[in-house]
Amino acid sequence: MMGPYKAVRVTEDVWWVGAIDWNIRDFHGYTTRRGSTYNAYLVMADKITLIDTVKAPFLEEMIARIASVVEPAKIDYIVSNHSEMDHSGCLPEIIAAVKPEKVFASAVGTRTLRELFPLDRELVPVRDGETLSLGNRTLTFMETRMLHWPDSMFAYLNEEQLLFSQDAFGMHLASLERFDDELDPAVLAYEAATYYANILLPYSPLVLKLLEKVAAAGLSFRLIAPDHGPIWRKDMAGIVERYRKWAAQKPTAKAVVFYATMWHSTEKMARAISEGLAAGGLHVKLLSMDKAHRSDVAYEILDAGAIAVGSPTLNNHLLPNMADILTYLRGLKPRNLVGAAFGSYGWSGEAVKEIEEILASMKIEPAGEGISVKNVPDGGVLLRCYELGLKMAEMVGARL
Repeated sequence: MMGPYKAVRVTEDVWWVGAIDWNIRDFHGYTTRRGSTYNAYLVMADKITLIDTVKAPFLEEMIARIASVVEPAKIDYIVSNHSEMDHSGCLPEIIAAVKPEKVFASAVGTRTLRELFPLDRELVPVRDGETLSLGNRTLTFMETRMLHWPDSMFAYLNEEQLLFSQDAFGMHLASLERFDDELDPAVLAYEAATYYANILLPYSPLVLKLLEKVAAAGLSFRLIAPDHGPIWRKDMAGIVERYRKWAAQKPTAKAVVFYATMWHSTEKMARAISEGLAAGGLHVKLLSMDKAHRSDVAYEILDAGAIAVGSPTLNNHLLPNMADILTYLRGLKPRNLVGAAFGSYGWSGEAVKEIEEILASMKIEPAGEGISVKNVPDGGVLLRCYELGLKMAEMVGARL
């Protein structure tokens, strides 16, 4: 009796044979509220080729989907575009099961895979621009180093004009629908943006260079098949253009105010700053870190021009949840922002200075000295907060 897991046809000779993870909710600190997929692809060429694999617990699902098309032992080649273990986790098992002639990866990828797994198969390194004949089909490889690992690469199926883009152009979205035109455009827009903000933002200068490289190569796409989320067959130009926009990190008329609070004094300051920002013409997102997640802040900052960060002082330092979000954002390296710090304190008041130091390390332009108040802010302090918001809005407006 045939099992429930079937491959999904992508083109005449390409099938999706990946796995759906309905339950994952955290990906390296990034909240994945809609789950994810681990996409693998089967190219039914003269040399049958498997493009990437899946996370280790989903091996049987992938094998079942392959078996719905062809006996897995008939696979000739495996290509690993990215060695992170959500795409290579079952590579040793699939190699043992199908015994492919060769396994291909980038030069860095072959070393990384050896470091991750005991493999009894030859790993063949491929160079940037190198082609691989599959008999009646041809793959062309393009290195995409640090997008988002040193080993990352694209594989382009020439005859189908199909780009296997590994983690680029992907999203964390569990769905039985495999193509972008089968899904809600609003969901696609949000998940693609939050994925970029939390995974690829630090590498934005490299994204811009890669897009230039792809354009210079004259590649055209009928399909873009990433390693997470749906396959793009309708809005390829749209997702590429959104990557170009996000990578440029141009400031917009938007501000994100995020804060932690103990007895609502810092919250009052946050609201006053928000009022000033709005009065100055900016669209404002106000996020309490008691309610929001670090990945929500990253998403909101993706298209912002200013941030205001607030925390009380606890034991001579920031509150722990503010230290968490600022450490996370420092790693994501947002650019072209105006920033400010604020907070209340009971007797020592170091938090605002700590925030300012972190913002300076992130090369965020200060909108002036941060506002720190002992205990509860009075009307005068709240007016200063409002005026700080106005000043930030003015600075953002001068950049637009």
